[in-house]
Amino acid sequence: MGATMQPLLVELGTEELPVKALPGLAQAFFDGVIDGLARRGVAFERGEARPLYTPRRLAVLLPGVAAEQPEQSSEVLGPYLNIALDADGQPTRALQGFAAKAGVEWTALDKVTDNKGERFVHRSVKPGAKTADLLGEVVAEAVAAMPIPKPMRWGDHEHAFARPVHWLVLLLGNTVVDAGLLGVRSDRMSRGHRFMHDKPVWIGAPGDYVESLRGAKVLVDPDERRARIVTEVEAAARTAGGRARIDDGILGEVNGLTEWPSAVACSFDAEFLAVPSEALVATMEANQKFFPVLDADGRLSEHFVGIANIESKDAAEVRKGYERVIRPRFADAKFFFVEDMKQGLASMNDGLATVTYQKQLGSVADKVARVATLAEAVARQVGVDPQRARRAAQLSKADLQSRLVGEFPELQGIAGRYYAAVENEPVEVANAIDEAYMPRFGGDAIAPSRLGQVLAIAERLDTLAGGFAAGLKPTGNKDPFALRRNALGLARTLIEAELDVPLDALLAAARDGVGAVQVGKDAAAPADAGQLREFVFDRLRGYYAEQGVTPQQFEAVLAVADASADGSLLDFDRRVRAIAEFAKLPEAEALAAANKRSRNILRKAEGVVADTVEPALMTEPAERELAEAVDTAIADTDPLLAARDYVAVLGRLARLRPQVDAFFDAVMVNADDAAVRDNRLALLKRLSDRLGSVAAIEHLSI
Repeated sequence: MGATMQPLLVELGTEELPVKALPGLAQAFFDGVIDGLARRGVAFERGEARPLYTPRRLAVLLPGVAAEQPEQSSEVLGPYLNIALDADGQPTRALQGFAAKAGVEWTALDKVTDNKGERFVHRSVKPGAKTADLLGEVVAEAVAAMPIPKPMRWGDHEHAFARPVHWLVLLLGNTVVDAGLLGVRSDRMSRGHRFMHDKPVWIGAPGDYVESLRGAKVLVDPDERRARIVTEVEAAARTAGGRARIDDGILGEVNGLTEWPSAVACSFDAEFLAVPSEALVATMEANQKFFPVLDADGRLSEHFVGIANIESKDAAEVRKGYERVIRPRFADAKFFFVEDMKQGLASMNDGLATVTYQKQLGSVADKVARVATLAEAVARQVGVDPQRARRAAQLSKADLQSRLVGEFPELQGIAGRYYAAVENEPVEVANAIDEAYMPRFGGDAIAPSRLGQVLAIAERLDTLAGGFAAGLKPTGNKDPFALRRNALGLARTLIEAELDVPLDALLAAARDGVGAVQVGKDAAAPADAGQLREFVFDRLRGYYAEQGVTPQQFEAVLAVADASADGSLLDFDRRVRAIAEFAKLPEAEALAAANKRSRNILRKAEGVVADTVEPALMTEPAERELAEAVDTAIADTDPLLAARDYVAVLGRLARLRPQVDAFFDAVMVNADDAAVRDNRLALLKRLSDRLGSVAAIEHLSI
C-alpha cells in the first residue's frame, strides 16, 4: 500500500433492517461508496473487500483509499477572436467579462483553434481536494441512491431511511472524518450486540473493525456468520442422531436475522410425524426459520434446530419457547390432515364443480375433465397406460378442496399424493398427482416418472390453451396464469424426458379441448395453435441461451422447425445440440457463408430450379468435383438423417468445404448458356438443401 493510501471504514448503524432486503441494501451501500470515490477521481484499493452487514448495520471497509484527489485540470472555452478583440486588437467587453470570471488578466489567457477559428481559453490546475473533505458527500450520495421503496421517518425531522439511524462511524486511517448524515454525527464509536454487549465499541482504526465487533459479540462479516450457522446447525443435528436440512433461502434469512448466531437443539412429539412431512417442514422453515433434522434414510425426524441471536444462560428456556411456538401449527396440520382423510378424494373432487377456474373456461372440474382427456391422448403416444393417466388427471386437483392445502397452499399435489396413497390408489397414480406440478420453479427437476410427465404435459397444455383463449396472454410483467412458466415447463418436460411427440398436434388437441367449453356469453374463443407454438419457442430462447447456445444457432434451427411444423421438441433439441457442435468446427464459418451465398443466388433465379443435375452439361472440373462430392455426401447422410444423428450429419457435410470453396473460386454460376446456368443452379440447390437439412446454417454467417 502506498504511503498516501489509508484504510477507510464507513458504518451506518440502524434499527433492525428488513431481512430479505438486507443483502441488497448492503451491496447498494458498498457500490455507492465505491462509485462516489471513483467519480471524484479518488484512488482506492478494493482488494477482496465486500459488503459487511448485520441486522443493525451496513458497513464498507476498504484496505486503501488515497488521502486526496489528484490535481484537477480544467479548460474553459471563451469567445472567438473576432468577438473578443476589436479592430485595434483591444479586448471587448465579452473578453473582459470572460477574463474577470476566470479571475485572470485577459493577456494570461491561452488560445486554441477549432473548425470555426481561433478562440480564447482559460486553463488552470488546482490541487485535488482532501478525501476527508469529500467523504461526507460520498456517503450521503450512496445512502440517497439506495433502493428503499418505503423509507421511514422518525423523530420530528424530515430524514428518511429504511429504518431509524442511530450512529455513524467514519474513519480514514486512524482519524475520524467529521460528517453528518440522517440526523447523526460521525465518530469512532460503534455498538455491540444489543443484549450481550449493550455498550459502545471503540474502533481505533478501520483494520480493527471486524475483530473489535467480534469481541462485542457481533459477527459483521456475513460469510463468517453464515459459516457459523451451518457449523452449529450441523453439529446440533449430529447430536440428535441425524443430519440437518439446510435450505439456502432459510439460511440466508437466518443470517440476516442474527449478529451472534447460536444453535438450539429442539424436538417435537413424534405423533406429528404421521402428518405429511412437507407440511411440518413448511411450518418449521417458512414460518419459524428452523432447520429440520432428517434421519439416516432421509426422512423427517422429530428433531429440529433453532438459531438464537444470543448465547443464552438458560438454553432450556429458549428450547421450550421454540418447541412451544410450533406445536399449535403442527396440531392444526394434524387436524386438517385427519379431517381431509375422513372427507376423502371423491368428496373433494365433487366440490371442484362449484369452484370457478376462470369465468370463460368454466370450473376447476371442467379443467380436470379437459386435462384427463389430454392425458389419455398423450399417454397413448408415449406408451403409458391411458386409463392410469386419466385416473391420475381426475384426482389431480381434488386436494384443492382439502383443509391442508387451504392452510398450506404450497402443498398442492403433495397433499393429493398422500390422500391417494391412503385410499390405496396405485403408487404411480399417487406420485403423478404430485409430479404434475414439476418443475415447480426455475431450476427444479421435471417429473421423474412417465405417468407424472404425461400429467405435467397435459396440465400445461390446457393452461396455455385456456390462457390464450381467454385473452390472458402475458403483457409486460403481468402473467396472472403463469403462462410463461407453464410454457417452459411443457418444453422442458418434452425435451428432458426425451418424449418424441409432435408439438403442434399436442397444441391443437389442447386448443380443441378448450374450444369445446361453453360458459354462456363468456365462452372462450379457440386459441390459435400457431401463437401457442410461437410462445413456447420464445421461452426456449432463454432456456438455450442459459446453456451457451447463441441466438444465431437457435434461429438456424428454428428456421428449419418452421418449415417442418409437426416436428417434436426432442428433435428440435437434437438439432440445436448438433448445430452448436458444428459451429465449433473450423469449416463451419466458410460453409455457412457459402450456403448464404447459394441461397441468395437461388432466390434471384428465374423460374423453377431443377432437382437433378445433368453431368453432360458440366464444363468445369470444379463443378464436376463438387457434384460428385455432393452425391457422395447425400448418400452418406441419408441414413444418418433417418436415424436423426444430426451431429454426424453436420460433421460429414463439413468435409465438403474444399469442393465448395473451389467451386465458388473457379465457376461462374450465371453463365451465358442458359442450360449450363440452370444446371449449375440445380447443383447449388442440391448442395444447399443438404447443407440445410439439419439447420439453416447460413444464420451462422455474419
